[in-house]
Amino acid sequence: MVKQFLSWLHLWLGLIAGLVILFVSLTGTIIVYSDEIMDLSAGKARFVKEVKKDRLPVEELMKILKKEFPERRNPGYMVAYNNPQRSVRFNTFSKSEGLRMVYVDPYSGEILKDDATIYFFYITAHLHHSLLLGKTGKWIVDISAIIFLIELITGLVIWWPAKWTRKNREAAFLIKRRSSRKRLNYDLHNVLGFYVSGISLVLVITGLIIAFPSLSGLTVRTFGGSPSDEWEKSIPSLNKEKLRHGIDEAIVDAFDRFPDKPEIQVATYRIDKAAWYQMRVADRIGLKSARNVSFLVYDSYGGKILDVPGKIVRGEDVENMYWSLHMGTWMGPLGKLITFLGGLIVSSLPVTGIYIWWGKRRKNRKIIFE
Repeated sequence: MVKQFLSWLHLWLGLIAGLVILFVSLTGTIIVYSDEIMDLSAGKARFVKEVKKDRLPVEELMKILKKEFPERRNPGYMVAYNNPQRSVRFNTFSKSEGLRMVYVDPYSGEILKDDATIYFFYITAHLHHSLLLGKTGKWIVDISAIIFLIELITGLVIWWPAKWTRKNREAAFLIKRRSSRKRLNYDLHNVLGFYVSGISLVLVITGLIIAFPSLSGLTVRTFGGSPSDEWEKSIPSLNKEKLRHGIDEAIVDAFDRFPDKPEIQVATYRIDKAAWYQMRVADRIGLKSARNVSFLVYDSYGGKILDVPGKIVRGEDVENMYWSLHMGTWMGPLGKLITFLGGLIVSSLPVTGIYIWWGKRRKNRKIIFE
């Protein structure tokens, strides 16, 4: 009786939310390799033409950007590299052009490329997040994610063999490629669904954590962090009459502290107003997550690292953790491959599930009319 009810629930919830689950899974799968695709799109612009002795100050590079693109806001962030041959890249935005990544030669100030590839992933991410339908779309996606979580749990219960005989084990773990079309489709849904259940649970749970601020706050606190920015109130406010310590010196110091880290992300959206420089030093800076990251905050006057409370640092680490799990960056290339393949299979489940339902529906109709 329990399995019959769960089968009924699994079926109808799948029919209700199947198309949304399919769409959200596909858009999420596309985003997995966004960083690699953007690197390919940037091409030669990722490297400078000539390495010189001195670099231009970051503030000077931002003035060049403002002159070249006057309609754009302050860049959200800048990524600098330990490798002297690498250019720096700025995340920029304007209402007319959308989100763009600008690659700049830090020695000459030459703009090497103004790349719109990031805007494609920006739109894809918003389709994934809310179907581009604002709050209504967000609730549709969030409810569908909750339904998908229920689908995973009920699917595992339905999949679980009543007896672990050899025949049942083969049916549960193997796809019979030489069977009928209906049987093959059933195996693709049942067997592949089991194999991706682990990564699917990770993706949907982290997705729900990201979707609901109360849940993300609870997650951060559960792991000993704090999502609060109260500590910022203790930092002196900007004093324009006081000489500021250059951000370039802070970047050099950060690389000296972490010589094995190749990249630094510097928050630049309010660099002309803040009394501190916020940085993330990492093995890889992605769109929404970083691999093996360290969080640093420098006083923009004294140039010293501020004593950020441990709970705030822990909160940053936890936030990066669930974003890394959701984006597939948690284990480098292998993690991305697992997430990508898992996303493709999850995208197929609503299709194979509907085909199973349609086959049973036709069979039942045939029995009734006979």
